[in-house]
Amino acid sequence: MKQFVKLISASLVCLLLSQTNVQASSHREAPLISNDPLADNTDLYAFRSPVDTNNVVLIANYIPFEHPAGGPNWYTFGENIRYEIHVKNQAGTSADDITYRFTFHQVNEDATTFFSIRLGKQNLKTTYTLERSMNGGAFDSIVKNGVVPPPNIGSRSIENGTVGLGASSYDALMQSAIATATTGEKVFAGPIDDPFFVDLGGAFDVGGFRKTGRDGLAKFNCHSLVIEVPISTLQKAGKSVAQATSILDANFVIGVYASASRPSITTFDSTGGKPTVGGTWIQVSRLGMPLTNEAVIPIGEKDKWNATATNSAAEADFIPYFKNPELALYMDDSAFGGAVPGLSDLRIQSKSLGSFDFRNGKKGLYGLKGSAAVKGTALDDALFGTILLPDSTSPRAVDLLPIFYTGVPNVIPYQLATGKAGNPLAAGKPFINNFLPTLGDMLRLNMAVPVTPRNSKDFSPMGIVNAAVLGLTDARYNGNASLQFIPNMDGFPNGRRLEDDVTSIELQAVSGVALAAIGLWYDDYIPGTTASPVTPNLVSVISFNAGVTHNDTTFKTNFPYVQAPWRGFNGAEYTGPVNIPLPVSFVDFAAQASGNKVILNWNVANETNTDHYDVEQSTGGGVFTKIGSVRAGNGKSYSFTDAAPSAKLTNYYRIKQVGFSSSFSYSPIRAVKFAAKGIISIFPNPASNYVNVTSLQGALDVYIYNAAGKLLASKTNESSTIRFDISGLAKGTYLIVAKANGQTIETKTVVKQ
Repeated sequence: MKQFVKLISASLVCLLLSQTNVQASSHREAPLISNDPLADNTDLYAFRSPVDTNNVVLIANYIPFEHPAGGPNWYTFGENIRYEIHVKNQAGTSADDITYRFTFHQVNEDATTFFSIRLGKQNLKTTYTLERSMNGGAFDSIVKNGVVPPPNIGSRSIENGTVGLGASSYDALMQSAIATATTGEKVFAGPIDDPFFVDLGGAFDVGGFRKTGRDGLAKFNCHSLVIEVPISTLQKAGKSVAQATSILDANFVIGVYASASRPSITTFDSTGGKPTVGGTWIQVSRLGMPLTNEAVIPIGEKDKWNATATNSAAEADFIPYFKNPELALYMDDSAFGGAVPGLSDLRIQSKSLGSFDFRNGKKGLYGLKGSAAVKGTALDDALFGTILLPDSTSPRAVDLLPIFYTGVPNVIPYQLATGKAGNPLAAGKPFINNFLPTLGDMLRLNMAVPVTPRNSKDFSPMGIVNAAVLGLTDARYNGNASLQFIPNMDGFPNGRRLEDDVTSIELQAVSGVALAAIGLWYDDYIPGTTASPVTPNLVSVISFNAGVTHNDTTFKTNFPYVQAPWRGFNGAEYTGPVNIPLPVSFVDFAAQASGNKVILNWNVANETNTDHYDVEQSTGGGVFTKIGSVRAGNGKSYSFTDAAPSAKLTNYYRIKQVGFSSSFSYSPIRAVKFAAKGIISIFPNPASNYVNVTSLQGALDVYIYNAAGKLLASKTNESSTIRFDISGLAKGTYLIVAKANGQTIETKTVVKQ
């Protein structure tokens, strides 16, 4: 006899909420979906293929925290679940423009054994069907009987030819499972190493991020759906990327999200047979932008979030959590900032440019609403001002809301401060355009943006944040405001690459780094007084990381790009989570000026697995350069001298601890600034025929200007003294200006008599 029951997990709630689509984000992020791991989205990625840049790679992961030795019943994709990857490429359509749907089927090949794999047969061998819907039309099968590799149990199960499958390697099983769809897509579905990395213990201990965190997902697996799709398939008019009008062509923007759906009714068999299902399909999980439901939506709303359809009007209910995010309270000393030292490097602007306060509940840019200053910009009510400047208590509607909910347009003020001449509402250097104006939680990607090679010295897991830093500080990109490709413009939040450190980027975003990038600098920049907007506060923010900056293993260089799953048994011991000793602890680190040098001293504890220390220096912009190295070994105290620091610019220092396994961690950052006076001296003064400019600092450019500001002469000091012939100048007062690296370090006057 069978008894009919409704699902006692997320689907019951979905029925109560009028059968709306359900959404989720990240690992076990909501109370109900945490009880249904087979349908739980963990992560979503979308990036241009680094191998064939005519394609885009879409990766949707499911089933969190799979223990590599989690038998005898290892996880696999569930039957009676629709796993889907959705693509929007048009703002004017109500439904998905492209949907890929996976459904799975399981067969027990040998019911006489308790082993998952034995004698060449699999217990619960899994296959799949992949269907595709275009423009809201019917679903067509494009892969049938696709193969899902078995769990990576151990060598006897996988490679042994007597008792196991007799495969040459687990990688060979993965390669053999790659399918090509009838419509041209390359497809993989199977278990993998979980590519996400985050210090879960620190994050959820009320933001207790550690300088050296512990990856809470290290050596855990998940299940992945990977599709590599031609850009011409995803582009709304079928165009190839070669037809893009620019690297920020708005017609090449797509929005991507993933989901899982279950039937609303399940019938369990009291004799132990398979359940049967019926009723309406109810979406019980989804993911677009990473960490949204996990770290933005409050716990009392998480299941409601899961029951709200992407791009539906109901998503507007969650806008308040982006306009005044809870995380911002822990980056504000007037709220709870002092109680959360792990976020002490992140402080939100409270008096940017002397007047703009972006702390929760403050005005932000609302004081400019309706003014001539915002006319013609995105903040104009004629464009998006009603959304971006909705009221006087929603400061982050101007930056976090578009990042998460609409994408960011290449429209003033959303351009780099480069070229703005100090006015954040002026036109600047374009660096992002992934605007798809539908109100929905999606991962947005501009497919026209070129790929940053993974082996490039400029490649950075900090994505768009790093692109902004380069665009503001690097001489290759900050010389003008014209559009050009800056490395990592193809990184999160313009899509998401496997390497991108989304946790650090999103925390920096909450701290206002996007505001700073467009010219709304941090509080310690005082216009007209502070020499450079690259201040210690800005450097602290862009130097911040969430304690875990990379995955615990490598990624593949070719499709499917994700790495093979961790093995449950390897030789004599299990290779899953172990108690790995934490890297070295920095007890203290000091940097002090000594004459024209800087002396660095640091003391450490727990010096295990440490090969050496790299000393890194920066003069702003968060771009650090190695200036020396000290071999580890004495176990306590170390010292290093920077013999050539900048005499004018602020010198920032950090110590990089490098382990024998190439793992690394960083010390806190220390700053040293020399007094600017006395860098140059001039004689004679007054002068008649010539004037000498002397300096002990190398690499100085010296200029002479008249009282009207006209440049008359310039020289670079190749020795300690530069001589200028002023015999032909009229009598009067002239300016002598010394610059280093393009920055003015001292100005003096000379009188021609």
